[in-house]
Amino acid sequence: MWPTDASWGLEYCTLILGPGKIRPRDTQALLPTTQAMELRKRDYHMERPLLNQEQLEELGHRGSAPRTHQWQTWLQCSRARAHALLLQHLPILVWLPRYPVRDWLLGDLLSGLSVAIMQLPQGLAYALLAGLPPVFGLYSSFYPVFIYFLFGTSRHISVGTFAVMSVMVGSVTESLAPQALNDSTINETARDGDAARVQVASTLSVLVGLFQVGLGLVHFGFVVTYLSEPLVRGYTTAAAVQVFVSQLKYVFGLHLSSHSGPLSLIYTVLEVCWKLPQSKLIGATSISYGVGLKHRFEVDVVGNIPTGLVPPVAPNSQLFSKLMGSAFAIALVGFAIAISLGKIFALRHGYRVDSNQELVALGLSNLIGGIFQCFPVSCSMSRSLVQESTGGNSQVAGAVSSLFILLIIVKLGELFRCLPKAVLAAIVIVNLKGMLGQLSDVCSLWKANRADLLIWLVTFMATILLNLDLGLVAAVIFSLLLVVVRTQRPHYSILGQVPDTDIYRDVAEYSEAKEVPGVKVFRSSATVYFANAEFYSDALKQRCGVDVDLLISQKKKLLKKQEQLKLKQLQKDKKLQKQAASSKDTSVSINVNSSLEDMRSNNVEDCKAMVSPEDRMEDATASGQEDSKALDVSTLKALGLPQPDFHSLILDLSALSFVDTVCLKSLKNIFRDFREIEVEVYMAACHSPVVSQLEAGHFFDASVTKKHLFASVHDAVTFALQHPRPVPDSPVSVTRL
Repeated sequence: MWPTDASWGLEYCTLILGPGKIRPRDTQALLPTTQAMELRKRDYHMERPLLNQEQLEELGHRGSAPRTHQWQTWLQCSRARAHALLLQHLPILVWLPRYPVRDWLLGDLLSGLSVAIMQLPQGLAYALLAGLPPVFGLYSSFYPVFIYFLFGTSRHISVGTFAVMSVMVGSVTESLAPQALNDSTINETARDGDAARVQVASTLSVLVGLFQVGLGLVHFGFVVTYLSEPLVRGYTTAAAVQVFVSQLKYVFGLHLSSHSGPLSLIYTVLEVCWKLPQSKLIGATSISYGVGLKHRFEVDVVGNIPTGLVPPVAPNSQLFSKLMGSAFAIALVGFAIAISLGKIFALRHGYRVDSNQELVALGLSNLIGGIFQCFPVSCSMSRSLVQESTGGNSQVAGAVSSLFILLIIVKLGELFRCLPKAVLAAIVIVNLKGMLGQLSDVCSLWKANRADLLIWLVTFMATILLNLDLGLVAAVIFSLLLVVVRTQRPHYSILGQVPDTDIYRDVAEYSEAKEVPGVKVFRSSATVYFANAEFYSDALKQRCGVDVDLLISQKKKLLKKQEQLKLKQLQKDKKLQKQAASSKDTSVSINVNSSLEDMRSNNVEDCKAMVSPEDRMEDATASGQEDSKALDVSTLKALGLPQPDFHSLILDLSALSFVDTVCLKSLKNIFRDFREIEVEVYMAACHSPVVSQLEAGHFFDASVTKKHLFASVHDAVTFALQHPRPVPDSPVSVTRL
């Protein structure tokens, strides 16, 4: 019925639009101010019919959702499609024509010069981490940066050499082309070793680029989501420790043996401690040049830095098979670091970063850089922060820094030939401050999330002990296994109704939430699939307070015993029938000469005793059939078994995001088992994709229909109370809204 008072307009709009849809100004437009204030004090109230899935689909006119086939769009050929692809994969054509020169150019110039000043020593230093001559760090600070300027979508990240990437490259070059001891007698061997490591690093860069470009073109940018933030932070912290240890030989001027593989970090630390008394003098470039530290005190310096650019060199395809695994790991780590920083800056400054295009941009940077003898790069955290804080607004800042590095390569490189490697090592160690500061994550994660702390610690220890490549693999595997374990053991709860509402919450957490008499409502906090379906069934039976399996077993035993008794009774009946057939030829002697008076004087009981055996057999058979019918009743009460204190079970399936065949079978078994103990089962709050999967899996049939699935838990509870199964001494009541 429609309301008859002046508030009908507001209640009608509330009914149609739902709670929270009526704004104050809408209320004032419908009602006088005083009445609007009165209504705001009233409780929200809405009435609607009870809805199962079948009725909901009819009311809402449910149909199949339209499917969009992305591959059909990819295969379309048109001028507009070609233009869209060009703009998508060459974003400079989009933002450069709109570049606000007056507002942004000065900030980009200053930011680019600031970043270049940082990138120069870092490039030289990080080349040492990769096991390469320092000049190749300058090449890696020019080519990839300029390529990213053309193809990248982030306006604030600084692409180039990065400590974590360099140490990962160094572990590969060290294993495939070990570094010779720096002795005057083996200078020729050292030069040959440098060339071999450069070839390994450049080939690795080409492979990394191919992986990144390929993943980006097939829109595989989501793969980085498997590298969670605790995993990345634990990994980069362990990598910082690896970097720190690798620089100790330059800081103390030691010549160490080559160590690679698991526990190599431990062996290096032990060797540094053993050779520490052999450490030499450390000085700066000017002191080194004036005093002649290289010749007089054997202090290792950068050495010759050739001017000019190197010609492109084809990668060594024979190394592809050896570098495949390391290249894929480096590609993922490099992209994870770049996209995480890129999204942070994009969120801060209000623009969007395309993860797939970032993969393509980084891939092209590494691919083209590898052809020009660069090693794999990503983005630097410290340089990116400097680029943002000094006024950088766009990718122009990166282009400015790359052009400054080009000037160093072409004209000013010789100025740094006497720079001691110890100074570069000190630069590296100072730049590790931010990553080593991530050790404080242990305290914060201990308070926030112990599972994330476990991922962080396992990643850190695995990377320290197993090296960077195997450590990353172990960390990813552990992280995925932890997800599986956490979904295997979700939180199970019995729900009760919050008074005077249609809201149901865990009775263990909400003291005012009360179970509806005669109805059990069960919910899992995770989706049900093959890994936890058995745990779901076990938890359901345990929380219901009924040993379902034992009760079914006892019922089957009693029914089997009943069948045996019935069979024995039938055999007994057959035996009586045979006896009756054999006695048909016999007669019973009766004194026909007895007078009528004698017959009348006989007792009634004597007359009954003179009935024939055939009549007695018929009576026995009739009584046996009655006994058989009495034994045929198979209810729990008739069998003398305890009955559950509830007549209906409702499964809250709102947490389900998908179902598989194991889940479908488990749900079917739940219906079968609880119906065996005279409890009807209903489902509630399924999302539409899950309903579609139930339909596709042929879950609904004659025994389980859509009438057993309800729009909400409250609908299911109300229906269950209206259609209870008989349970003795079970009051039927529910708080109605």
